[in-house]
Amino acid sequence: MSNRKNSSGSSISLNKISFWLIVATAILYLVAMILHLVGVNSVIVSALQAIATAIMIVVVAILAWRYVRNKPTVWKVLYIVCLLVVIVGIIIPLVI
Repeated sequence: MSNRKNSSGSSISLNKISFWLIVATAILYLVAMILHLVGVNSVIVSALQAIATAIMIVVVAILAWRYVRNKPTVWKVLYIVCLLVVIVGIIIPLVI
């Protein structure tokens, strides 16, 4: 399902949401790069980059779930395991 109707009757396109999330992510990465260039604390820059990455992961996770939700259980388990690995991969560099 790529389009949904909201209460006002207008169509919300998954493609449109994906585009604006890409724009938001690009802005976060741009801000992180500028802050890094001016010498702002690397923890803040890393946090901004992690937020941008998390936004992208959310979009991909939703699309991936739509792909596996009607598949056998093994696909759903693989989805959850991979999603957990990605989340840990985002969190670990922030903690260490």
